Amino acid sequence: MQTFLIILFVLAVGIIGYVIIAYNALVRLRQMVKEAWSGIDIQLKRRADLIPNLIETVKGYADHEKDALRDVTEMRTRAQKVPAADVAGRAAAEGMLSQALGRLFAVAEAYPDLQASENFREFQTSLETIESEIQMARRYYNGSARELNVKVESFPSNLVAKQFMFEQSEYFELEDPSARELPKVSF
Repeated sequence: MQTFLIILFVLAVGIIGYVIIAYNALVRLRQMVKEAWSGIDIQLKRRADLIPNLIETVKGYADHEKDALRDVTEMRTRAQKVPAADVAGRAAAEGMLSQALGRLFAVAEAYPDLQASENFREFQTSLETIESEIQMARRYYNGSARELNVKVESFPSNLVAKQFMFEQSEYFELEDPSARELPKVSF
């Protein structure tokens, strides 16, 4: 009888130990996803902050190209209004903003003076750098989300995840394949 109680005690301690370890791993992964999303959010904010200056620079040269300028402004506003927790909505809005920026740069190709403008070149370089950083942040976020999702779905950690209401994270994906590419600008 005493051996049975010892075995039962050891088994209970093992199960409790596993639950603690699995719970802590899930918490760590959830925090990594939050940190990764924060990285994306920072880069998207940097891009959103750069856009008004870019638009003002282009306005001086291409005043009659109001549609392209209006589209970028409208898409930027839409993207900023999407709640930070809405990953899919934010991805869609940012994809539309990327397309509008691509159209703006395509319009800018028609203006040699604009292309020669130091301000425009600086904004273009900054925007390309930010787009690259957004891509890196998105990869990091999606990797963190993948790790959490695997842990939430894998047995036996899924039992702990369900008990403590851990949920899968959405991936930050652009819906439109053309939005996946950097705006192509050639001078």
